[in-house]
Amino acid sequence: MPRLKFLLPILVIALAVAGYFFYNPSISSPEEINLKTTVQKGEFVVRVTATGELKAKRSVKIQGPQGMRSARIYQTNITDMVPEGTVVQEGDYVATLDKTELDGKIKEAQTEVDKIETQLEQAKIDTIIELRGIRDDLINLKFSKEEKKLQVEQSKYEPQMVIQQAEIDLQRTERDYNQLLNKYSLTQEKSAAVISEIIASLKKEQIQIDRYSKLAANFKIMAPKDGMVIYTRSWNGKVGPGSQISTWNPVVAELPDLSDMVSKTFVNEVDISKVKKGQAVKLKVDAFPDNEYTGEVIKVANIGETLKNYDSKVFEVTVQVNESDSILRPAMTTSNEIVTTVYENVVFIPLEALYSDTLAYVYKDLAGKIIKQEVIAGASNDNEIIIEHGLTDTDEIYFAPPEDVSKIDFNPIDPKIKKDIRDKINEARKLRQAQMLEKMNKAKDEELSDDRSNSGGGSIIIMN
Repeated sequence: MPRLKFLLPILVIALAVAGYFFYNPSISSPEEINLKTTVQKGEFVVRVTATGELKAKRSVKIQGPQGMRSARIYQTNITDMVPEGTVVQEGDYVATLDKTELDGKIKEAQTEVDKIETQLEQAKIDTIIELRGIRDDLINLKFSKEEKKLQVEQSKYEPQMVIQQAEIDLQRTERDYNQLLNKYSLTQEKSAAVISEIIASLKKEQIQIDRYSKLAANFKIMAPKDGMVIYTRSWNGKVGPGSQISTWNPVVAELPDLSDMVSKTFVNEVDISKVKKGQAVKLKVDAFPDNEYTGEVIKVANIGETLKNYDSKVFEVTVQVNESDSILRPAMTTSNEIVTTVYENVVFIPLEALYSDTLAYVYKDLAGKIIKQEVIAGASNDNEIIIEHGLTDTDEIYFAPPEDVSKIDFNPIDPKIKKDIRDKINEARKLRQAQMLEKMNKAKDEELSDDRSNSGGGSIIIMN
């Protein structure tokens, strides 16, 4: 209890002091008032930082079987697939597609074949019966014709009218015989045509069954070459067991060339103007933070796009990874530092120390006295900014302004000097742009596959 009586006054005093400073934020500590830094001079690097994803520059895309569209099968599911990262040899098993719809079509075609075969047998039987009836009629007419001939022979001694009647009966019988003979020939041709048509339909269905059977065999997907199986990505996410593939996007998996990798990243519309083909890049892989790689920008998109998790439009930038490393795998996340410009032997200060209203200025220590020094600012990066004129590397500047800024002196830059400096800045900018353009022209063009949409069938090799 005595101890509590001793600590209580100290606690009250501490709370009172803390409350005073809390409700008087304008009061700064001595450290904050006197916080200053020395102007730096040396190499100044402007970078654009973006997160990327590793991809193989070249890969074999393992696709669903050809012929799905002709079989009127436009979508099917992957029922089984080897785990991602499986190393396979050419001809090894990769995946199985759902054949339910195809099996149904095979059954329908087989039913149609059975139906047509029954029609063919019936047509043959009908033809046999019809031709047999005509042949019987022909035999009967032949006998009748012989009988009429005998009647004509026997009537030659009869009156003329009887003779004429016998001849007319013979002519009628011969005409009926010839007509029936012609009918027999036409019936044969007709029956042959009907049977040929049925046989053609039967062959068509049998060819369809053969096509379906060959297609069914290809629903078991094999590796077209050696490699590591990597699940591909579609607009709906990663393709794997249970995913659906279609005739317009039939990719099942990929066999990437892991010796040649690129990092695909997206740069916001504010920074994209700084990024050019041929610029150097420093890369780090999130999975192996101690490893650092180098790269080069090989492609910059001309058109921006809107993506999830981005507040503004972004442009796709492709970075070639210079080193080959067996630990690198597709879909690994990378941190990319694109070096857009390097300035040699320049003066620069922290961004926090630069102030601006109608002109740029800093608070400089001049022989123990604080003055407001006008400066001409140049390029900046995330933390610092170049001072083209107004400071030297021996100067010291303050981060925070003094308490009464109205009482400090202002040191402006002569307008003529200001104009000369700005002219030099513009000339230097034009020179850098010309050098960058020359570097871009020397950089080789790269043709890269678009893995977000695919079409066709079989397996294809995408190469630069």
